Amino acid sequence: MTNITRGIDHIGVTVPDIEEATVFFKKAFDAKIAYDNKKLEDEPLAGPDVEKTLGIKKGTRVVHMRILSFENSASIELFKFVDTDQRQPSIASDYGVQHFGFYVDDIKEAANRFVEAGGELLNDPGELLGDVEDGTGHFVYGRAPWGMLIELISYIPNGLVYPEESEAKRFTP
Repeated sequence: MTNITRGIDHIGVTVPDIEEATVFFKKAFDAKIAYDNKKLEDEPLAGPDVEKTLGIKKGTRVVHMRILSFENSASIELFKFVDTDQRQPSIASDYGVQHFGFYVDDIKEAANRFVEAGGELLNDPGELLGDVEDGTGHFVYGRAPWGMLIELISYIPNGLVYPEESEAKRFTP
């Protein structure tokens, strides 16, 4: 059987303001705008077909969508919805996607840029917790200005000690 999956293409993120989120991702992670696939001045995406396709509540409208690109990684697709009730961002113990991680070369510099861009670190960078990564790197969790959880992670790829039963090695940009 051939592998039909090549990797993660993008991660969808709903934000309160796409321009502010873009500034944050640019300052913190050197994001670049690939394109807007739905501009603010365009007619909103709405109606039963959109609601069904995106799995959103009746009456919700999509008013802005933008793709941000990163040099060696998946893209982020930003969404701005209106006319819907929105919940607070998830925490790590909630079901579903609870965070994503950016691989960084310098954890301290990346953490400083994250904060300077408007993010808030939950603690100081510390050593990785898992047995496989033991002693090979550091990580820190933080919240983007709108509350979404983001991890900064850095480790020595050749220093990871995979268990015998491991079927693959971890992707490292």
